Amino acid sequence: MKPLSISFYRQTDVVDIAAQLLGKVLHTRWDNEHCSARIVETEAYNGTVDKASHAYGNRRTNRTETMYAAGGVAYVYLCYGMHHLFNVVTGKKDVPQAVLIRAVEPMFGIEHMLERRNKKQLDATLTKGPGSLAQAMGIHTLHSGESLTGQQIWIADDGFSYDASSIIATPRIGVDYAGEDALLPYRFIVKGNKFVSGKTAQNR
Repeated sequence: MKPLSISFYRQTDVVDIAAQLLGKVLHTRWDNEHCSARIVETEAYNGTVDKASHAYGNRRTNRTETMYAAGGVAYVYLCYGMHHLFNVVTGKKDVPQAVLIRAVEPMFGIEHMLERRNKKQLDATLTKGPGSLAQAMGIHTLHSGESLTGQQIWIADDGFSYDASSIIATPRIGVDYAGEDALLPYRFIVKGNKFVSGKTAQNR
């Protein structure tokens, strides 16, 4: 299983990267607890011109500064004071683009995921939604800025890919405040996958 190269993350089209990430495998390793899960739902956030992005209008804060790094690091932020949301920073330095990983399908280390989520058995809720998947994979805000080419968080290509007919593009979830940008088809899902969060909506 080959880790994605830094050149993958530094492509310039964040929407295209969000689609490409479907089918790739997210790995974490904390204290020898290795977990992996296949990515089945993503959302693109197109930096300073995207009203749904934390960096819209070139906002730079302590929280968002990680988004301005060159692609290939994690951006993890706290939502509603309780959910740690994991994003993949993409593109060039000072161009704050990122892809939110919204859902994954567990593959390996499921016993560790269950323990972190305080669950007895595997079901779709284990890693459905960005907060749930981050908790299951052990990802927290303290990992913001972590390299995605290191030994703790990384994404790999195991040669698997979804057929184009299995991938649906929809508007993003929970960004109504973004006006017309809320309607952009920047969310990508695997059709029929039980771990996908929210509604499937229509094909782009």
